[in-house]
Amino acid sequence: MARVGVAAVLGLAALLLPTAPSPCPPPRPSNTTASKLLGTWLYVAGAAQLPQHLLEMLLIDHGHLLVEPGAGEQELLITQSVAVGDQCLTNNSTYFEIAAGNTTLVKHAKTHQTVGTLMNLSSEDVLLIQYQLQRERTYLGLYLYARNLSTSTAHQEEMELHAKHLGLGKGEIVYAPWKTELCPVKETEEGTSPCTAAVTASPPAGTHQPGSVGNPHLAGQ
Repeated sequence: MARVGVAAVLGLAALLLPTAPSPCPPPRPSNTTASKLLGTWLYVAGAAQLPQHLLEMLLIDHGHLLVEPGAGEQELLITQSVAVGDQCLTNNSTYFEIAAGNTTLVKHAKTHQTVGTLMNLSSEDVLLIQYQLQRERTYLGLYLYARNLSTSTAHQEEMELHAKHLGLGKGEIVYAPWKTELCPVKETEEGTSPCTAAVTASPPAGTHQPGSVGNPHLAGQ
């Protein structure tokens, strides 16, 4: 049940499975947009049109995206990790594609079908991804990621504005509480090969936790 729920939350078509070790990635892309997307993005919040998916978001304690260079400058590999219950589940079945006009699409690795779009925001330190969840009709979902957990009020307001356009209110946005440490967050050192060294990135002491405000379901737990 948890695996199916997480797959729906992340807008994936396949069940979440452990990610197999991968060889050293190609050199960093020269495309400016692609270069800004590389690295680790922490999961902050989600919102969805389908009540079932909204409830599934409540199962997530924390998560992150690791974006790495792909085969070409226009493609970036995505490894998604989420902590659900006592498990850390990972998946690498999607990738970013930098299309014409720097439009960034999320595509399925096997079918190459578009499953989401990266929305334009005022800051380069946050990502807002709009997913298309296919059921009997198309349901939309929003997922907010940031470089660190101290997201500003302005970033949360932008999330709320995009959610409003989907017919969702503040009470339907679920913020991740980040109470456990099941999914280690690793950041590649600048200028160092990812095959030789990496450092662990964790929220600094005293950092605002996304789950503490804006989420009536998780606040106070």
